[in-house]
Amino acid sequence: MEQVIRAHAEQRYQDELQRLMAADKGVIPPGWAMSAGAVRRFICGDAALDISRKYYGEDALVERAIVSLMGNNGLMLVGEPGTAKSMLSELLSAAISGSSEYLIQGTAGTTEEQLKYSWNFALLLSGGPSLEALLKSPVYQAMEQGKLVRIEEITRCPQEVQDVLISLMSEKSLSIPELGVSIQAKPGFNLIATANLLDRGVNEMSSALKRRFNFETVPVLSDPLLERQLILAQVSQRLADSGQQVQLDEALVDLLVRVFHDLRSTVGPQAMDATLSTAEAVNIVHGCALHSLYWQEPMSAAQLVQQMHGTLIKDKADDVKKLAHYMDVVARERQGWQAFFQAGKALWMR
Repeated sequence: MEQVIRAHAEQRYQDELQRLMAADKGVIPPGWAMSAGAVRRFICGDAALDISRKYYGEDALVERAIVSLMGNNGLMLVGEPGTAKSMLSELLSAAISGSSEYLIQGTAGTTEEQLKYSWNFALLLSGGPSLEALLKSPVYQAMEQGKLVRIEEITRCPQEVQDVLISLMSEKSLSIPELGVSIQAKPGFNLIATANLLDRGVNEMSSALKRRFNFETVPVLSDPLLERQLILAQVSQRLADSGQQVQLDEALVDLLVRVFHDLRSTVGPQAMDATLSTAEAVNIVHGCALHSLYWQEPMSAAQLVQQMHGTLIKDKADDVKKLAHYMDVVARERQGWQAFFQAGKALWMR
């Protein structure tokens, strides 16, 4: 495969998918590429088949998500930013449909046409409405082929756009009045949507639309060991995809995980506004690894502090004061944290 910055899940894990399908003895639901058990093994790992674990949360949540997609309702993954909702939806699509490319990014500018279909106006004006002039949306293509379609940040879509999904999911068909035809979904079609809890109140979903989904809340990782494993696995994968070799400092990763868990548990005026997700921690460690590689120096606490500053602070100036308070009250007293404390003191406690 030609090298790209980020391959789709079905490309990145092509060998694993092929091994799972070759060894699959389970009952395969209509329209699916593999059995429900094989989908679970793809996401949660299988040592016997050398299948890597990709989701480091609750396995039961993955099982419930898989069962939801076998029914008539869609799957709604909700949670705080950076909790791997999009990654989980991509993995489910790759395993179940063999493709994760049918995707709509929800925004305030998302239109009804992006969910259904639009027209090539040159062909429309020259020959009138026809299948040749029709531009199919990802939802249209997924219904036509019996695949999963993903909608990211569904609560950012305007209410009238969300309402289009109600009939699509109820009737499992898409009417094209201009042609006098209706596209009926093939087995395997379903919808996975994601929504951030921080977006509540932006465009609330109607109760009618909520009824068409089974909801699963994807939590922030609370187990430091699992979070450590996930960070190391994700950063190692990123480096491998780029053909880069860096010796990761696992003690530094342990320190970062401890810091994140401390900051997440802080309440009151000292609680940070920044998103303290595992995804942010992965970005921080990856930044340290790249610094180490291209500056040709070992990973260090100073690099960690610099990457934390760039990843967490963003436009929240008050978070600098909160980090300074954490360094002064907590990090100063931690055994073995002196290098981290000194670097943080220089940047945040001026």
